[in-house]
Parts: sequence; structure tokens; C-alpha cells
Amino acid sequence: MKTTLSRSSHPTPPDGLAAGFWESFRQPHQLLGHSVTGQQVLFFLFLLFCLTPWASPPVALALGLVLAQTVGNPFTTQTRALTAKLLQYSVIGLGFGMNAHAAVQAGQQGILFTVASITGTLMLGYFVGRWLGLSRHVTHLISCGTAICGGSAIAAVGPVLRAKEEELSVALGTVFILNAIALFAFPPLGHWLHMTQNQFGLWCAIAIHDTSSVVGAAAAYGDQALQVATTVKLARALWIIPVALGTALAFKQKDVKVKIPYFILGFIVAMLLNTYVPALQVAAPTVVHLAKLGLTVTLFFIGAGLSGKAIKAVGPKPFVLGVLLWTVISAASLYVILHTI
Repeated sequence: MKTTLSRSSHPTPPDGLAAGFWESFRQPHQLLGHSVTGQQVLFFLFLLFCLTPWASPPVALALGLVLAQTVGNPFTTQTRALTAKLLQYSVIGLGFGMNAHAAVQAGQQGILFTVASITGTLMLGYFVGRWLGLSRHVTHLISCGTAICGGSAIAAVGPVLRAKEEELSVALGTVFILNAIALFAFPPLGHWLHMTQNQFGLWCAIAIHDTSSVVGAAAAYGDQALQVATTVKLARALWIIPVALGTALAFKQKDVKVKIPYFILGFIVAMLLNTYVPALQVAAPTVVHLAKLGLTVTLFFIGAGLSGKAIKAVGPKPFVLGVLLWTVISAASLYVILHTI
């Protein structure tokens, strides 16, 4: 958002000084023979920090949010294009730190939660959306994003619905805001509730929308939580396919293509190689470390893309729907996990 500077002869008020300060970051300056802006320099300084041992997924997301809400992201197009691919490669890399036998056990444990929570969320979303007077498209997009895997589900279901750009933006903005909140809130809540690594990993996979925030929150809690959360969440992401096909039938859409999350197959292959090919286990820790760095950078990119304009575009009603669905699925899954696992 461009800020208009005051041209009055009177002293500039504090907010005017702040606006002028941030506006100066967008002006080009010569640095080592190249024209760069302070905005670009700050972006790369934050990005470099995300690659250091002092950074973590929540810190990276916070830095991205700070950048987006102050000087803005100077590379919006590039980061938007890189985010999905970087997340997918990072998830595949995490597979080299997983054991197939433990993953199967975690997947079996989470399948009942997955079926019940997806079905319940979609049904609840339909009725709450009607109560709020939201369009069917926006309601269904937010419900799918909450039920399955956030932005990935919305990106897959959107073309099936032939949703408009504004509808997609509202749905994505809603789940990304709640993702950011969850990434910061869940680890402290897990410690406060004395949740085990297994319990917390399962809760993350069910109650947090996007894969990036699920993995980020679980990684902050512990390695076992990370393994459980990643496995259950990716198994959950496969439900994009039947839900997208069901969407085409429910909305009477014909000749549509369903986007299949093939990167999950890459994760499974990496996990099998790590389990059954001992020679590869020497390099596995390095690959996992690089994957975690990739995840940290991914969350920085996501935060940098969540501008004030994107937040304002959401509006109160879609956000109310998103919060209600998220609250119900978080509380219900937490109750079941704490009393059964």
C-alpha cells in the first residue's frame, strides 16, 4: 500500500514520520554499483537470518509478517511462485528422517480422526455458512481448507468450483491468518496441557490447516511430534482427491481437472529409502537439516505474503466462519486425544 507523505509546512506528526521512514525503504539507492531499495535489503537480511541456527519456523513467520506489515514484500510474485514448490521439496526431504514402520502406526492411529473430522467440518461449514449468509463457493473453500490441508485444498478445489479470484483470495486469507495464529499458539498450549509428543503431533495434524504450519509447530515441539504430525497430515492431504471429486458432483461441474498432490508420493519414497536402504542413512541427517531450513524459509515467504491488504480483504463473515470451524475442530480433537491416547 502506497503511503502519501504530507507536504504541509507544519511539523510532521509522528505517524507521518513513520510513514516517511517506511516509504524511504521503497526508494532505490546505489549499492556496489547496483540500484537497490532498503525494502530489498531488509528482505534479504531477514532471509539470511532464517538460514541461521537462531531462526525457527515461528520466528521466520513472524519476520515475514513484520516485513509485510511495514515496508512490504518487494518480491511478492517470486515468493508466491516459490512457496508451494519449496514446501513440497522440504516435505519430501523430511521423509528421509522418518521410519516407515512408525509412520504406518501413526497413520493407522489417525485415520479415524481424519474421516470423522473431515466429514464433520464440511457438514458444519455448510450450515454455518448458510447461517452467516455467505456464498456457497466461499463457504465450501474455507470448509475444505479447514478440513483437509489449508491452501493446498483450496488450490485444488477452487478450479473444480470455477471459483472467482476474489473468492479464492478470501478463503486463502482466512486460513493463512489462522495458520499464523496456530503456529505461535499450539506449542505453548501443548506444553501447558502436558501433551506427549504423540498427542501433540496428532493434534497438530488434525487441528492446524496448512502443512507448513503443522510441520512448523510440530518441529518446535519435538522430533517425535514432527514424525507423527507429518505422516498423519500427508495421509489427510490425500483426501483432496475424493473431496474434489465430490465437489464436482455436488456443484454439478463437468469437465474439471483434479489437482493430485504427487509430492506425497515423493515423501513415501524417501521414507522407504531411509528405512530399507541403510547406505543412504549416512546422508539422511544432512537432507533432513536442509529440509527443515527449507520449511523455515517457506514460512518466511508465507508471512511476507500476508499483507495488510490481504487481511482486510477477508472481511468479518468469512473470518467468523473460519474461526468457528477451527475452534470446533481444535477443541473436539483435543478432547478426544487427551482422553483416548
